[in-house]
Amino acid sequence: MSALPKFNNAKILVVGDVMLDRYWFGDVNRISPEAPVPVLKVERVEERPGGAANVARNIAALGAHATLLSVVGEDEAGACLEKLLSEHSNLTALLHRDNSISTIIKLRAIARHQQLLRIDFETPPSHEVLHNALEDFRVQLPLADVVILSDYGKGGLAHIGEMIRLVRAAGKPVLVDPKGDDYARYRGATLLTPNRSEFREVAGSWKSEAELNSKAEKLRTDLQLDALLVTRSEDGMSLFREKEVLHEPTHTREVFDVSGAGDTVIATLAVMIASGADLPVAMRIANRAAGIVVGKLGTAVVSREEIIKNMSEM
Repeated sequence: MSALPKFNNAKILVVGDVMLDRYWFGDVNRISPEAPVPVLKVERVEERPGGAANVARNIAALGAHATLLSVVGEDEAGACLEKLLSEHSNLTALLHRDNSISTIIKLRAIARHQQLLRIDFETPPSHEVLHNALEDFRVQLPLADVVILSDYGKGGLAHIGEMIRLVRAAGKPVLVDPKGDDYARYRGATLLTPNRSEFREVAGSWKSEAELNSKAEKLRTDLQLDALLVTRSEDGMSLFREKEVLHEPTHTREVFDVSGAGDTVIATLAVMIASGADLPVAMRIANRAAGIVVGKLGTAVVSREEIIKNMSEM
């Protein structure tokens, strides 16, 4: 593909589990006298939107319009996440506040570009707040070109089956980033985007490409999906559609951090589809975007200009 479509008219609705990614950067020069663990002297703290919020941030960075629908706690982390998202003029965050939970936080301690430790804080949202979020979903759906359901297994997508049904009834594509081993809840989606380990957890291991293709096609037909995209790390990604298998090799030059790479993939796919690209072309551009983002530290984003530059260099 010689040129990218314009992204500024694409409108994507993102629903799912949001979190605040906190990074403690520093150096390690000694071992603790209290236990055989390194002592990190923190020199810098960074905060970034994570989970579905990172998907929305990736969409905004590409120049498209993102509307994010999710649940946070009535706390400092929720306020911080809201502030970070407000920095993007083309990102609308509709965050329902739930005073019975704490906003999900992933805290990472990093020294010399190496992650030493990750600490997670999380509680599932209440039924009442999720019901209100579903009503908001019904309101926002007619305004979107494409819907992304970003499932991090934190409880924010309790009504995902109903959401998929509503999107398909509206005649719009719904892309799902799955989690866990119960893929029946994603039945009827347009596209599912598991990574290699997530797919293996559901379909079992394989010893050949032919066996992989067979397992992928079975899962696709069982779940009544239009397509299944398996991201395979250093082996690129494979797209499975009816009577068609397409493979795209990786374009990664140097890997620093794979955190959030799946967010970049599904965000780019959605923006490309909303801009008129067909799925094979969208996959090729998403693969390029993934190759760029894993060369950055932490949850990061890719711009349209970076993708264009990457395409011209290859």
